[in-house]
Amino acid sequence: MRSGLPSPATIMGQGPSRARLEVLIPKGAAAIDLHFNPTEYKIEKKNKFSETAVPCLQSPLVKFDHGDSERLTTELLADTSDTLADVREKFVTPLRKLMRKDEEKHEPPIVRLSWHGEVFQGFLERLDVTYVLFRPDGVPLRAKLSLTLLKSQTVEEMEKEEPTHSPDVEKTWAARRGDTLAGISAVVYEDPRLWREIARANGIEDPRRLRPGTVLTVPRLR
Repeated sequence: MRSGLPSPATIMGQGPSRARLEVLIPKGAAAIDLHFNPTEYKIEKKNKFSETAVPCLQSPLVKFDHGDSERLTTELLADTSDTLADVREKFVTPLRKLMRKDEEKHEPPIVRLSWHGEVFQGFLERLDVTYVLFRPDGVPLRAKLSLTLLKSQTVEEMEKEEPTHSPDVEKTWAARRGDTLAGISAVVYEDPRLWREIARANGIEDPRRLRPGTVLTVPRLR
């Protein structure tokens, strides 16, 4: 006896549930709609530790260094066999453009994988393409896309998730889009007014010019 409930395959084929890649920054870029939803995706998060050997001990002392960025990996299928159009033009080329550095932001676009709501947000770190179906003239019609997204967060977003404070230890900080000296100071020193300590330690004259990727020395407070 049938229950009357839609099957998983039926649900996945419905328009609102279709997976897509949306460009969040810079705004205005067209989203990439996927005809086939992913069958699975994996989200990975690692921590880094340092090991110090101690004489006469069989195991080293382990100390936490820092956490790595979160990553999502998945495989998608792009297909144009219904129209016989070149799958590279419709899907592969737009995806490759998401890995190029924006001239104004000096980093690739921030994208969001959406499927029944947001799944993951970050940079397209890796894209592997395998062509598996072709027209008689060699034009590819189907491609397997293996991609990795690297999570993107501002200082304020990371602080909300996991607040940590240790102003008595010197640190380094890799600036990301949206970071400010005052925001970094608020996280490390619990006081945004101490941003001048960071500016002085790094020879920064204009605190408004903080380029993503800049590695800052965050001095300890004496």
